[in-house]
Formats: sequence, C-alpha cells, structure tokens
Amino acid sequence: MTYLHRIAFLGATALPLVLGGCAVAVVGGMAAAGGVGYEATQERGLQGSVQDIALKTEIETALLQADPALPIPVAVTVSDGRVLLTGRVPAPDMKAQAGRIVSQRRGVRTVYDEIEVSPASGTMASAEDAVITARLRSQLILDPDIRSANFTIDTADRAVYLMGQARSQAEIERATQIARYIPGVRRVVSYMDIRAGLPVAAQTAPSSVGVGAPPASAAPSAPIQREKL
Repeated sequence: MTYLHRIAFLGATALPLVLGGCAVAVVGGMAAAGGVGYEATQERGLQGSVQDIALKTEIETALLQADPALPIPVAVTVSDGRVLLTGRVPAPDMKAQAGRIVSQRRGVRTVYDEIEVSPASGTMASAEDAVITARLRSQLILDPDIRSANFTIDTADRAVYLMGQARSQAEIERATQIARYIPGVRRVVSYMDIRAGLPVAAQTAPSSVGVGAPPASAAPSAPIQREKL
C-alpha cells in the first residue's frame, strides 16, 4: 500500500471519539480485517477469501433459519475455515445452539466460541467497538513490520480478536502489542496462524523466473496462552 493510499484510508476511518479504560492483554499464539476488497489482498490468495465469505454467509443463514433471534447479537468472523463467534445472548442454551450449528457446517475447521451469556449491549458500546477496530486497523496499516491485510479484526465489548495468517510469531506479538494500547481496549485475544513458505498470491502471480516455488502451507498453530496484564 502506497503512502497516499494509507493517508486516504486514515482519513476515511479516523473518528474523533476518545475512549478511556485499562487494557488487559490476552496473548495467543494463533486471528481481524474488514470488507471483501480488503480480504482479497491477503497473502493466502483471492480464492481463500472467497471461500471464507461464502462460509460466513452460509453460517449466518443457518443461524437465521434455526433461530431468528441468534444472528442479531451473534457476530460471525471466518478466516481460512476457522470461525469466531462473538456477541451476547440472553441464555446458555442459545450460546450452545449457535456453537452446535456452526460446528456442523461443512468446511468449518475450528470454532472459537467467545459468545457471552448476558443482556445485549447498547448502541454506544457498538460505536466504541467500531472506533477501536478503525483505530487498530489504521495503526496496523502504518506499521512497516505488519502485513495488515492478513489480519482480520473483530471487536466485541471492547475485547479485540485477531484472526488470520501471520508471517512470524514476532508479527503476531507486534500486532497484539499495538492492539493492547488502543484507548478503550480491555483485552486482546489472538487466534493467528503462522503461514510458512511463499504466499499464495506470489505463487499465482505471473513470473519471468522458470523455477516454481513449492505450495505454501500453514504451520501448526501454537497453543493459546492467556495472560492478564
């Protein structure tokens, strides 16, 4: 992304609201990004992003068909077949139902159920979450050590969830550290994978070099470690 593109993005996402609060970090060894256009720039390639979008739509449709009340408080984030559920539901059986529906869908590799059983949050809380996501996305874009397009960001009740495929553990730790110090963030949860080998986008791009590179493969995810600071 060029310097001018970065400035344009910041102009579109910057908001004047200033949030306060103490940051609590939840650090993981395993991933959050915005719309379809942004997801298409991920290193794993356009096909992977399209598959995730289709799976997300299928899951949301299944939730709607099972219980019309579920899709409203439950947010679905998909990255490489791994599904994150966030939000609030009023009863434990609704949380269990959502997890069961998602885990039964074809193409789902893993389900991270972060749904909380509690009354729904208000409009102000949703606005705060949107500000946190925008600020974090802006800072990741400006950081030269982070390939921000590979990160999917979901913020729920001021808890930031990172999903995607990083190039190294150092990149994950750097992104987690940045998220931790965004005003208003109370904790950070990382479900990032580390992708080994040449990015998919680079493999499929035309090249004048006659020797091809081996296909990229995702390295096993490290166990999630939660640490409160």
